[in-house]
Amino acid sequence: MIHIIPKPTDTPTDNSTGMVMAELKRMNVPFEVLNLASVDPFNLPVDGETIWACGIKQDGVQFELLKALELTNRVINSPEAIATCASKVTTTAMLINAGAPSPDTCFTNDKKVVADFLAAHDGKAVYKPIYGFDGNGIYLFNSVDQITETAPYYVQEYVKNDRDFRIFVIGNKAVGAIKRESDHLTHNIHQGGCGTAVEIPVDMRAAAEAAARAVGIDYCGVDLLPLEDGGYTVLEVNGTPNWHCMTAPIPRLLAEYLVEQDKLGKC
Repeated sequence: MIHIIPKPTDTPTDNSTGMVMAELKRMNVPFEVLNLASVDPFNLPVDGETIWACGIKQDGVQFELLKALELTNRVINSPEAIATCASKVTTTAMLINAGAPSPDTCFTNDKKVVADFLAAHDGKAVYKPIYGFDGNGIYLFNSVDQITETAPYYVQEYVKNDRDFRIFVIGNKAVGAIKRESDHLTHNIHQGGCGTAVEIPVDMRAAAEAAARAVGIDYCGVDLLPLEDGGYTVLEVNGTPNWHCMTAPIPRLLAEYLVEQDKLGKC
């Protein structure tokens, strides 16, 4: 049976978990809701089943509980994949190691190294929190004196743009995409960006699917920037993505994927 851990940030008007559960009901697929907070890691309530974690709280407790559940169950997404996507450092390292396109990046404790990186990139770079989300805390800088955060520092080259793209990938296949536009640096919907559903051209599909394979994840939201000379570079891979503004039937596709994976686990 499929067991579902609801996303903690779901609301009545933005209920990712509920959308997928509604599709499972339409498919007459039985499932149960699992309260992650009630799980005893030393006396697991579920064994040999499929568990879908739509999202978890950003604390060590829920992550450890999910890892315990993975000892005897198929967890989607895996806690390792969720942790990878939560860290921009780990995500970028895996993208580069796999040969997936990624902006030039610096990670260091030393502001002198940041200054050298800045000088090598025409005096302009982007600061990002290592564990940030929803586009929070990201800003453009042209002097290390503008960085007030404490070390370590994660900074990337500035890629000139007026839009980005969020591609939803399930089972290493791009299934939906939106273009996000705004009048500022980040185009995230939570930062006021406007999303419009778009088709997925071949080069966009290739970049998004390569990113998903690089981090080893069941499903994700891949954020891409278009390059002036063509192609795309990967900004981020989101392990607990929303599908705002997408016209692709993401809840149905996710429900079908969960059923498929549950059947494979029983073979």
